[in-house]
Amino acid sequence: MTCGDHRHWGLYGAAGLLLARRAAPAAGRPGPVTDVVLQHRALWSHEGGTWGVPGGALAPDESAVDGALRESLEEAAIRPEHVHVVGTHVLDHGPWAYTTVVADVMPGARVEPTAADPESLEVRWVGVDELDRLPLMPAFADALPALLGLLGPSPD
Repeated sequence: MTCGDHRHWGLYGAAGLLLARRAAPAAGRPGPVTDVVLQHRALWSHEGGTWGVPGGALAPDESAVDGALRESLEEAAIRPEHVHVVGTHVLDHGPWAYTTVVADVMPGARVEPTAADPESLEVRWVGVDELDRLPLMPAFADALPALLGLLGPSPD
């Protein structure tokens, strides 16, 4: 689908998963986010060579959450039952939208993401302190402060 001067992938929109890992909780509050799962996109893909979240086109009648969980399983071997969704962020381009599903790792779950298909050069946990040193997909970089904000304030 074309929107203005650029092309979007997926007739029904697209979605991806920003999965966060946290430090141990303190004083009854969730610990701060320490890492997020990112995908280093294959060079042949749209905006190849940049880093973003695992995701892709939605199927007809598929919800954004279901699509993001399906894509993260296909691309990063992240099992849906290990994911606790905390919110969504929508980039709305009229007839097309990209939804980032923001989530925490379920308590007690062990998530070891890996490149599970040829769309990735690498998939791994990235420290939040490393994010400004990676070439992020521009739309992901623009949304990152809001996405991290959905995970809640870090404890002082």
